[in-house]
Amino acid sequence: MSNTSKIAWDDTVLPFQLDQSDIRGRVARLDGVLDHVLARHDYPPLIEALVAEMSLLTALIGQTIALRWKLSLQVRGNGPVRLIATDYYGPTDDGEPARIRAYASYDKEAIDLNGNGYDQIGNGYFAILIDQGKGTQPYQGITPIAGGSLSACAEAYFAQSEQLPTRFALTFGRSTIADEQESWRAGGVMLQHMPKASPLMAKKDAPDGSGEALVTASDLLEDDAAENWTRANVLLDTVEELELIGPSVSPTDLLLRLFHEEEPRVYEAQPVRFGCTCSEERVKQSLSIYSASDIGHMTTDEGLVEADCQFCGAHYELDPKTVGFEAEGASD
Repeated sequence: MSNTSKIAWDDTVLPFQLDQSDIRGRVARLDGVLDHVLARHDYPPLIEALVAEMSLLTALIGQTIALRWKLSLQVRGNGPVRLIATDYYGPTDDGEPARIRAYASYDKEAIDLNGNGYDQIGNGYFAILIDQGKGTQPYQGITPIAGGSLSACAEAYFAQSEQLPTRFALTFGRSTIADEQESWRAGGVMLQHMPKASPLMAKKDAPDGSGEALVTASDLLEDDAAENWTRANVLLDTVEELELIGPSVSPTDLLLRLFHEEEPRVYEAQPVRFGCTCSEERVKQSLSIYSASDIGHMTTDEGLVEADCQFCGAHYELDPKTVGFEAEGASD
């Protein structure tokens, strides 16, 4: 794909509501975020594409939640693509950006570099974890991998686990800007029927998700709500790739083009940046469950305990006397 200029909406998520349809949504465009995420790894193109799609889904979903700390998305499978994991950290203060980090784990020997990345995930699950921080109980929802893409997995998750009709229209890939190096760009629209209560509160009479058949959006809506949802999806089907990632159509213009009869109402856009929360202190916390004997087995010939952050690649070298529950100065 090719573009001619950088747009002001890069690395933002724009919330909106369709007043005539009782539907909310988000428009997201990621540019520099993806470059920062992917530059920290040496992934083959098919893994980069999966990480880009997952990062875009994370930005869209994360902005829908009143988040005080962290949203995590994970896809785990039994194929060569073992894991795709993303974290979204809500803004700490008004006007501050949200932060995203991501990584993937795959079998370098078994993966088919010329094949379809999603097909190599195999059987597994799609999971969402919401952690609001200290003093709260994390929320987790899991659904089997379904459909032909990560966005289809996310749609199935919201229908099955949250009973919320949800739709994604995404595009992503390498983009060329005149006189600049090739870089990653992603854009997408998320539609979601307005929940009757909390965004994470299922309808009492909704299917419980047991059995083999997965719940779909059509199972969750009736009468006018079903008609409004169908109409909004038909309109979203007309979106074009360059409208999602190109420089000539802003998100506000796109919403008017797609949904003008639904009376779209936009809210303040949320900037998104790459951000990792790893630190030496967090590494020590993760090692605090080990005894001095365990730490001894982890110590290198150079007399150090080494750790690498899977998300950002940061490398830590620690004195073994300072880690573990028997560390010098450790509290009871």
